[in-house]
Amino acid sequence: MSKKESERIELTLFKHHETARAVLVSDDEDEDNAVWLPLSQVTYTEDKRGVFIFSVPEWLAKKTGLV
Repeated sequence: MSKKESERIELTLFKHHETARAVLVSDDEDEDNAVWLPLSQVTYTEDKRGVFIFSVPEWLAKKTGLV
């Protein structure tokens, strides 16, 4: 894996749904604009206020339009 492929970014996203393999997220709380991210590619944490911080490969964030 090249360095470019392994670069990750952190994004604050709204989590709408989760399955065994993917999570549906958006950056504007509108489910109509949400995208599915494979759980095999992302990690996330939730703080006490219910805010989700996702660690996403940069290429995936660009491909899904999150950045």
